[in-house]
Amino acid sequence: MKSPKLPLVELYTDGACSGNPGPGGWGFILRHEPSGKEIEQSGAERETTNNRMELSAVIQGLTALKRSCRVHLYTDSVYVGKGISEWMAKWKKNGWRRGNQPVKNTELWKQLDELIGRHDIHYHRVAGHSGHPENERCDELAVLAYQKFLGAS
Repeated sequence: MKSPKLPLVELYTDGACSGNPGPGGWGFILRHEPSGKEIEQSGAERETTNNRMELSAVIQGLTALKRSCRVHLYTDSVYVGKGISEWMAKWKKNGWRRGNQPVKNTELWKQLDELIGRHDIHYHRVAGHSGHPENERCDELAVLAYQKFLGAS
C-alpha cells in the first residue's frame, strides 16, 4: 500500500464541542491538487466529546476517498496524531486496552485503524487557532454543524 504511485491528497480535519461532553461537530477538507478537486463536509452529534469529534473528522474524510491514496493528514489534535503515530500499535497489541482499562473511543479507533490500512497516511500537526486557513475553515465547519443543537432540548 505504501506506494508513491498512489494519488496524493491532503486531508484537513477538526472537531469542536460546546462543553465536553456536549453538542459537537466535525469538519474536513479533502483536496486533490492535480485536479483542483476539493470537498468540504461536516456533521454533528447532540452529546459527544471533543476527542470523538476529532476522530470522526478523520474517519469521515478517509471514508470519502473512493480508492487507496497517499494522504497528508493535517490536524490540530494531538490525541489523533499521537494515537495514529504512537499509541494505536500498542493498543492493538494489548487488545485495545491501556493497562487494565479499555481504550476510550475504541469503536472509533478500530474504524480509523481499518481505514488507515487502506491508505498511506502521513500525519502533520497544525497549531490550532493559529491562522492556518484550512484548519480555521474546518473549525468553522465543525462549529456550524453543532450549532443546530444549541438551545434545543
